[in-house]
Amino acid sequence: MTGTPLWNDLWRQTAGSIGDRTEARWLCETASSTAGPEFLGFKDEAATERMVRHLESMVARYRSGEPLQYVLGHWGFRRLDLAVDRRVLIPRPETELLVEVALEHLRGTGTGRRVVDLGTGSGAVGLALADELPLDSVEVWLADVDADALDVARANLAGIGRPAANVRIAEGTWFDALPAELRFDVIVSNPPYVAVGSSDLEHSVADWEPGTALFGGRDGLHHIRLIVAGAGARLLPRGSLIIEIGADQGAAVTSLFRGVGFVDLDLRGDPAGRDRVVAGRLPG
Repeated sequence: MTGTPLWNDLWRQTAGSIGDRTEARWLCETASSTAGPEFLGFKDEAATERMVRHLESMVARYRSGEPLQYVLGHWGFRRLDLAVDRRVLIPRPETELLVEVALEHLRGTGTGRRVVDLGTGSGAVGLALADELPLDSVEVWLADVDADALDVARANLAGIGRPAANVRIAEGTWFDALPAELRFDVIVSNPPYVAVGSSDLEHSVADWEPGTALFGGRDGLHHIRLIVAGAGARLLPRGSLIIEIGADQGAAVTSLFRGVGFVDLDLRGDPAGRDRVVAGRLPG
């Protein structure tokens, strides 16, 4: 890529280099600071040298095996476009189910609703809830032990507009991050749940995404046990705990919920039919 080629030519060359026309377009959009229809109206314009260098750098990173989401520096999650890098997990479509279940549980709680996203990472789950819940009388907490991850969450918080006024951020280990007096209508979490040494983990995930956000001990349940055990003391009566889980953890996590007194247990599958979310309520 030399001189000042047109973006249409760069798109074609990039697609030939990486083997995917759609992903090539996303790389070109990021390099040209355009998006969607805007890029299509821009594709017959000449690229600047800086833009070409940016594109070449992204293509090299992608060809080295770096996940596309990190190369682009952002990724879509429900209605949001979130900044992502190696400090946080890549938001995934199956995690959108976690948001959907949380919204179902929050619809019947009236005004003054308070929800916390434990282990928030990029802020995807909590910010999606803040974005989609009514603006009045809602308080969403984002909590994480990792200060670097919270820096990413803060950057994403700045991009959601008016709902950002309803969001609070806290740093610490699970419930210790939160003011002791707070009680919540809903606790939602996508905790580390991959078993150490799991053969099911894709190499690109293991090589690039933060291990502290992936691994949950020998059976993957270490952090889930801590959350389930502590949730009852931080929920309001009839409050809900909603957790994303691994595909083989449905029975075990449902048993953990039942063992500490949660009722109305609900095990949800993702679009591929794999166990993905467990939800339960405290008794009234």
